[in-house]
Formats: sequence, structure tokens, C-alpha cells
Amino acid sequence: MTSATRTAERPGGAAPDGASLAKSEVQFSPNLVTLSAPLSSGAESIRVLRTHVLAQHVNAGRRALAICGASLGVGCTFVSANLAVALAQSGLKVLLVDADLRAPRIQEFIRPASPTGGLGACLRAPGSAISDFIEEDVYPNLSVMFAGEELVDTQELLAREWFDEVMKYCLREYDATIVDTPPANTSSDCRRISNVVGYSLLVARRNRSLVSDVKTLAEQLIDDHVKVVGTLLNAD
Repeated sequence: MTSATRTAERPGGAAPDGASLAKSEVQFSPNLVTLSAPLSSGAESIRVLRTHVLAQHVNAGRRALAICGASLGVGCTFVSANLAVALAQSGLKVLLVDADLRAPRIQEFIRPASPTGGLGACLRAPGSAISDFIEEDVYPNLSVMFAGEELVDTQELLAREWFDEVMKYCLREYDATIVDTPPANTSSDCRRISNVVGYSLLVARRNRSLVSDVKTLAEQLIDDHVKVVGTLLNAD
């Protein structure tokens, strides 16, 4: 894995109360630091990560990246949402996917007034028009597929071939697809999602993540034939 890159998550809750910067009905959380605090150290760290992802991933023709953490609370959603915005700001056509169907959080960072059914509803409707479940252009160059309502049969839904087809569509239609995943210690969903996506970035958090847990997750993903492109260390 590459050397860890440090970023800082802003303190406080993630309830979206920021003004819309794209569509009038979309709200953005202050924790979306690439928008709310572009001169902050956290936003700069995300831009450093963007440079790495562009140089080592997107420019090499790799169009999707799963953001994974070994445990809850390490900041995967923070990284996913902010990285997606940063990539969109660079001019790429980006899709942000909330694949945490058990406890979705992307809507705490980006919230439209009337979201579509999202990934969960899409997976329950094989053969449907995938674009119907995506919120297009919530910010210039950025679209979002929310998770939808919390589900209990996520393993069955993700195991279906239709999930593979949904991800193939995302890779065809967007320059970069960033996928937020659930904690690896709560389910095997993270491994299944990463296997379909093919590439994963690991997120750890200082004073919370155990090195052994991160190492174990990396080994499991590699065993699943996933390319681990690096590890990012979130500050407190």
C-alpha cells in the first residue's frame, strides 16, 4: 500500500444546513469541507488525495474506487463525499454512490428535497432504468446515487448479478465513480462491493483504528482480488 495521507474531519454533526451551490433544492453539510471551507487543512488534504487518485487511478483508466474502513467511525463517508466533490471540481463527470444499505450516511452530507429510491430500490428492480435512481447534477459535474431506505437483506441484493450490471453502467456513464461502503467489521458487504468495483482505498483514524484491523482488511481484499490503492489516515 502507499504511504498514508492525513486529512482532518471537521468536528460537529453532519446535518446538512448549508446553502445550495448547484440546485436550489439541494443542501450541503458544513462537513463537506471542499465546499464549506476550501482553504482549510482538511480540504487541502482532500485535494492532495485527489491528485493521487487522478495520477495513479483515473488517468490509468480506472474509473471506480470503493472507500473502505475496518470499523465504524473512521470517516469513510467524509472522505467519499469530499473526494467526489473535489474530483468534480477538477472537471470530471463524477458519480457518488452510497452503497451502505444498512446505515446510509451520504444524505447527511448532500441532501436533495425529494431523493429518488436510490441503490436499494434499484437493486430490488432488476432490469430497470438505472438512471432513474440517480440524482443528476446535484453540483456541477457531480451526481449521486443515494442508498435509500435502510435494508436488512443487503447481502442477498449485493450478491445478485444485477449489482454487477449496475456498477458496470456507472463505470460506462461516468469518468469516476466513488463508492461509500459499510464498515468491514459489521458485515461482508464491503468485500463484495470492493470485489465488483475492483479497487479500494482504505481509511483509518488516528486513536481509533487498530493497525491489525486495517492490515487484516487489506489482506482480505487482496484475497478477494481487489487492488488496494492506498491508505488514508484521518486525524481526530
